Amino acid sequence: MELHVKRDHSSNGQYPNRARMLISCPDGPGIVAAVSHFLYQHGANIVQSDQYTMDPDGGMFFMRVEFDLPNLDERIDEVRSIFGGVAERFKMNWQIYSVSHKKRLAIFVSKEDHCLVELLWQWQAGDLDADIALVVSNHTDMQAYVESFGIPFHHIPVTADTKAEAERRQLEVIGADIDVIILARYMQIISPAFIEHYRHRIINIHHSFLPAFVGGKPYAQAYQRGVKIIGATAHYVTEELDGGPIIEQDVQRVSHSDDVNELKRIGRTIERVVLARAVKWHIEDRILVHHNKTVVFN
Repeated sequence: MELHVKRDHSSNGQYPNRARMLISCPDGPGIVAAVSHFLYQHGANIVQSDQYTMDPDGGMFFMRVEFDLPNLDERIDEVRSIFGGVAERFKMNWQIYSVSHKKRLAIFVSKEDHCLVELLWQWQAGDLDADIALVVSNHTDMQAYVESFGIPFHHIPVTADTKAEAERRQLEVIGADIDVIILARYMQIISPAFIEHYRHRIINIHHSFLPAFVGGKPYAQAYQRGVKIIGATAHYVTEELDGGPIIEQDVQRVSHSDDVNELKRIGRTIERVVLARAVKWHIEDRILVHHNKTVVFN
């Protein structure tokens, strides 16, 4: 069955002159004033601004600003260059993103389909404002479904003996222009060398409310422990297994009468919703990472 896929339906086209600025720096006086004055000087109009101070006594300051700037495409590189002086004064880590530039996603999946299906549905409906460039899998179960959306599917088997070669091939098919990788129940451990290519740009969904039940078979672990709440956690991937900065979590109550299969059934809904939220927030530039925590402006 051929699916009708809508591609150019997002809010990006409505705001060709809109940009987002993300800032993290040591807290201190004058940061908001300096950013606002800079944007005013260059003819920008601020449409939304959020800020947060982590530990006000000598802590960190985080800021997200959306602004409109006439002829943004022609001027954004100049604005970035000039803003470097302001950033240096406050020791900022910062980025300026054009809203009209859609982020390119690569989705990794194994045999479980529910998280992938949710992302494809949201993308088709225009709720996921990005380009899904390709899907990579170590199995072929989802190939026909993915290709029905007109999305390239790459089957790259992985075994313990071929893992390094498989990751080399994955990097090759991904190419240089992928903004974020989504592990939609991709049941493989990612190597440190691979992670280094995409630091804080690999999002995983773990089927437990971390830090509880790290690693494999968390629903079986939860059942054995007799928990009354199960959950799911979307996080950035780091070298520590299931230990990266947490983006989003959710939970649902369960009963002593729920066996492992029922826990899995309930958990699938939580997983797909949590992962989709995390991906949406990432592509909307709402997340700032500080050490092993995130600040999410939502």
